[in-house]
Amino acid sequence: MAFVRRRPLLSALIVVLLTASLLAIGDGLNPVWPLMWVAVIPVLLFAAEVDSWYRAAAAAALAILLGSLPMFYYLHVALHAPFVAWFIPFSIASLLFAAGVLLFRALLRRGAAFSAVIALPAFWTVAEYLGSFVPADGTAGSLAYTQLRFLPLLQIASLTGLWGISFLLLLFSSVVAAAIYLRATPRRAIRVVALAVVVVGASLIFGAVRMATPSAGGTIKVGLLDTDKVQIAEPGVATDELIRGYAEQAAKVAGQGAQLVLMPEKTVVLLDRQVKAVDSELQGAADRSGATLDIGVLHLVGDQKFNEARIYSPGHPVEVYHKEHMLPPFESDETPGISLTTLSGFGPPVGVEICKDMDFIRPALDYGRAGVALMLDSAWDFNIDRAWHGHIAIMRGVENGYAVAHAAKDGYLTVTDSRGRILGEVRTDSAPFASLIVDVPLRHEQTLFDRFGAWFAWTAGALLLATVVRLAMVWSQRPEVL
Repeated sequence: MAFVRRRPLLSALIVVLLTASLLAIGDGLNPVWPLMWVAVIPVLLFAAEVDSWYRAAAAAALAILLGSLPMFYYLHVALHAPFVAWFIPFSIASLLFAAGVLLFRALLRRGAAFSAVIALPAFWTVAEYLGSFVPADGTAGSLAYTQLRFLPLLQIASLTGLWGISFLLLLFSSVVAAAIYLRATPRRAIRVVALAVVVVGASLIFGAVRMATPSAGGTIKVGLLDTDKVQIAEPGVATDELIRGYAEQAAKVAGQGAQLVLMPEKTVVLLDRQVKAVDSELQGAADRSGATLDIGVLHLVGDQKFNEARIYSPGHPVEVYHKEHMLPPFESDETPGISLTTLSGFGPPVGVEICKDMDFIRPALDYGRAGVALMLDSAWDFNIDRAWHGHIAIMRGVENGYAVAHAAKDGYLTVTDSRGRILGEVRTDSAPFASLIVDVPLRHEQTLFDRFGAWFAWTAGALLLATVVRLAMVWSQRPEVL
């Protein structure tokens, strides 16, 4: 575009503000999913048109950083995390995105249009995969979570994991930007657009078919409970009173037919000397009601702290699951778990996780491979992130073919099926004790993802390598100016 070349600084300002605004709304704490399909197109088009590569890179990096300001508010203002908790990860993300944009630009301006439109999606997918191993965040920063409400697209996670969704989002944006850049040569532009039509269209058709395919098998009635009146009960009388309250409410929910009752993470601080009394109260409630109870506690054993779920099944010994992934810095002094916990007696096995565990591919993938049909996820969200972090668990269920029950303090009581459909949801601050009872499909559906894991991330790595090789082949060519 002539305007970009005549007024590059003004053009850069416009596209930075536009992309940053779209990202802030489309990828914020309450993401508006349609915006993510177009959010980065202005920056990509500017990068293709502008003569200066460093202006293209600066615009891309700045747009991403400014677009993350809602997360600055969330982390630094709302949660009081240090400034670097926002600045470091999002600065790295900004620089990585700028590098991907430059790869797109270099290929497109040298006539390698197909390689160009694959370059950024492949680059970003690899970056997200590597980022999934970061202990503080796991997959939480993925673009894919913006699409949780777009159910036909969400089904792709059952094939590729969440990385396939991020890839499709950036493929679409890259194709649109490339087609506009190639507008002077319509045949080339049409060929590029055809790629997006085929890939995105096939993905949505697959998703629609999967959504329409009924999930065979039985159901189980699951009850969820929470009170936000007590954040975490201290040892002694406060713990005894809250446990008694949960036991009474669990009995009521079981009386309405619930066979499983899930309660939140860290309801009480449990000292070893109180374990017998707490277990007696809750085991008694399970035995009398016939329901299995799952409650989260912070268990102090000597100088160790365990963020654990204690499970009380009628006529069975207490089972325990220890949270594997801790939330730094708040849980840095807690001892992580290393093993799965599955509950029998319901037909297919039922899995147990706690809150941040669901931000990571494992142990959710391991539970999928163990054939669980339902995941019980006790949690503690932070009110402001109830729609963002509280729904991350939905992705794990779609990836691995199981339903998810998520009970969070300061969040939602949510139940979803293996397609990511919300079967029931209530706010936990809606009553002294919020409750939800849902009939949940109880069937594990093996997915391509739970069979082959991160195969798509490795495929994206191969595609990225191919685009780099292609760039080396065309590097000596004079960049086109269309």
